[in-house]
Amino acid sequence: MPVEWSGLSPELLLTLDREVAEPLRSQLERQLRAAIRSGRLGVGERLPSSRALAKELGLSRGLVQDCYTQLQSEGYLSADVGSATRVATRASAGSAGTGNLTRPQAWRDAAASGAGGRLNVDFASGVPDLGSFPRADWAWAIREACRVAPNSALNYGDPHGSPEVREVLAAYLRRVRAAAASPEQIVVCTGFAQGLNLVLRALGRSGVTLAAFEDPGYSVTVSNAAARAGIKAVPVRVDEFGVDVTALAATGARAVVLTPAHQWPTGVVLSPDRRLQLAEWAARCDGTIIEDDYDAEFRYDREPVGALQGLAAERVAAIGTVSKSLAPSLRLGWVVCPPGLADLVIEEKALHDRGSPVLDQLALATLMESGRFDRHLRRMRASYGRRRGVLVDALATHAPEVALTGLAAGFHAVAHLPRGIAEQSVINAAFDRAVGLYGMSEQRSDRSALPAQLVLGFGNLSERAIESGVATIADLLRG
Repeated sequence: MPVEWSGLSPELLLTLDREVAEPLRSQLERQLRAAIRSGRLGVGERLPSSRALAKELGLSRGLVQDCYTQLQSEGYLSADVGSATRVATRASAGSAGTGNLTRPQAWRDAAASGAGGRLNVDFASGVPDLGSFPRADWAWAIREACRVAPNSALNYGDPHGSPEVREVLAAYLRRVRAAAASPEQIVVCTGFAQGLNLVLRALGRSGVTLAAFEDPGYSVTVSNAAARAGIKAVPVRVDEFGVDVTALAATGARAVVLTPAHQWPTGVVLSPDRRLQLAEWAARCDGTIIEDDYDAEFRYDREPVGALQGLAAERVAAIGTVSKSLAPSLRLGWVVCPPGLADLVIEEKALHDRGSPVLDQLALATLMESGRFDRHLRRMRASYGRRRGVLVDALATHAPEVALTGLAAGFHAVAHLPRGIAEQSVINAAFDRAVGLYGMSEQRSDRSALPAQLVLGFGNLSERAIESGVATIADLLRG
């Protein structure tokens, strides 16, 4: 039977139905989004604690906490350290940021509840080709790891990570990313999000109170992770050469989160001069650079750019994962820690989950040592290169007024819309045609929609789907 509760405000009613297929967490997220978008929950309005809401609705506290965290990451809610969870400033009906959340999220909610809303073509960024995951190679690596692993490998693992995988990762990073990596510096984690949280918590314990992030960039992700570590996060602008180091120094921050090899989401490569300036800044203020090396393996018409960590190993915490190279669901990543931070990061990892799954770590090491990992990367680099070419050609044919940038690496591009075309209007109209588009405004700290730009992901789309999607919305892009 449905459970109803009206304790959030006199006018608000939440209904959870345990007799339908939709998960309870999905129901709760969907209804809270709807309450915020409609204005029934106003800007700054305080939500009940996760404990209180869980008790009233008969849910686990963890489920409610996960729901709040998800809505924070989407920009609906905000929560500072030591204060209540509240409706975010930009999440109210009619505010500047609402348009970025309304139509696309409605499609996702509808799809999750089984009420329709399937996209025919989705230009979501940050998603690799899930259909090209090397299933046979991974199954082989798992079997090999199980066959040769000693009984001791089935015990609780070292929170530091398996010695075998750390050896292999250090060699791989030295060879492919020009990193100054040793096994002792590497901490295995479950992906970028956990790696970022571990490093920020370690920095918070060492006295850092202010961290910066690229703008546009990971504004919500970094702000939330920093807040949980007791650190305030501030934006620093990105230009055609990468992060503005002078502006960074002016903030007084002692940590910064960067994507130097292929800036997310603009695609800019951090210039050599800026790399040197960053190293000097970090040495001068006893600062730490948190480097997300997220898709550097996939480069096309440029020379490889080494990891920033190789330039200033004593000042850079480099985070890498297999989320883009293999699949996000593997939840395997690593942090190459600067010497003064490694012990604190290992402590945080031990406190968080006692260590990542050992057999999966051994399977990754086996895959890398066998040469199958490199073979997969070469195959995917060629495949993404072809899709990039199709996107360029399709826009040149159907909407030549749209300029593309950020294409030197990775599997997303930035489309610059002609003057006079509103970013959100294009997004909404495209969703009405079952084509998923996403605006640059979602990645800016102030959610500004000027200049009007789209972030077009093509990693998880076939060449035919890319061509079809562009053709479907060509008139919208031309205005």
